[in-house]
Amino acid sequence: MAHQGLTDYPRIIASDLIVASFRRSPPTEYVCHATLVTEFNQQPLHTTTMTGDGVARASDSLSKQVNSGYKSLSEASMSAAEKNQFQLQVVPVTQLQQNAMIFWSTETRNAILLDPGGDVDLLMEAIGKLEVTVKEIWLTHGHIDHAGGAAEARRRLDVEIIGPHIDDQFLLDELKPGTYGIAEAESFTPDRYLDDGDTVALDGVQFELLHCPGHSPGSVVFFQKEMAFAFVGDVLFSGSIGRTDLPGGNHQQLIDSITRKLWPLGEKIQFMPGHGPGSTFEQERKSNGFVADSVLGT
Repeated sequence: MAHQGLTDYPRIIASDLIVASFRRSPPTEYVCHATLVTEFNQQPLHTTTMTGDGVARASDSLSKQVNSGYKSLSEASMSAAEKNQFQLQVVPVTQLQQNAMIFWSTETRNAILLDPGGDVDLLMEAIGKLEVTVKEIWLTHGHIDHAGGAAEARRRLDVEIIGPHIDDQFLLDELKPGTYGIAEAESFTPDRYLDDGDTVALDGVQFELLHCPGHSPGSVVFFQKEMAFAFVGDVLFSGSIGRTDLPGGNHQQLIDSITRKLWPLGEKIQFMPGHGPGSTFEQERKSNGFVADSVLGT
């Protein structure tokens, strides 16, 4: 969910999709190549047009340094499914332009659907075009723009909803149809809650869970060590952080989650947030107007 008065923050328009392909090169290493596409046709990254939701903006000059586009993931060795290649497609949904994501193996075509906030028909169309089989739905937190379409997607796909942390159940209980124009929104209970140190997996590739409260009490981050990559929800953005003025939000708790949970993972970690373009922890420690080392005095 957005911070008040933030209509100028970049976001990906609904017709745009990001594809990140993980390929093995050389033998024990993977490289991710990210390409922005519109209707599955390649377009230059810099042509992305953005407006804003889901983030807070800093007032100083550091916040004006917006990432120009999703960067390629650094090379990393894989410990599982060595013959697999993995792709990530981002489908911004609803008027809040939340980054719903489809992550899949190109070998098995098995996939996970991350944060289906709404526009379930659009997501089903993307899944069909990709010819993948969604095995699970993963949720980073309980805000409507991330979870509004989860119950409907669960019915259509006949899969389980995994996450978020149980502390966000009160947000899931409050989901109602039509809020923010999300017709599919409805309350539900996940099939499994997630907590710090838990793992989830797709075709043998494990993601570690980090409980990162602050934006919401039950926000979680999905971290893949070998790929040096994380799905961070609305905890952290390129040039910003999540808003903390919603029920259960806590600014200091969010800063602590970022600096004590995310930064120790390493500067080279690349991430995809719940809104807008991806970035790296290194870049955010240099230029983010809320959590840059120069801002926090670290």
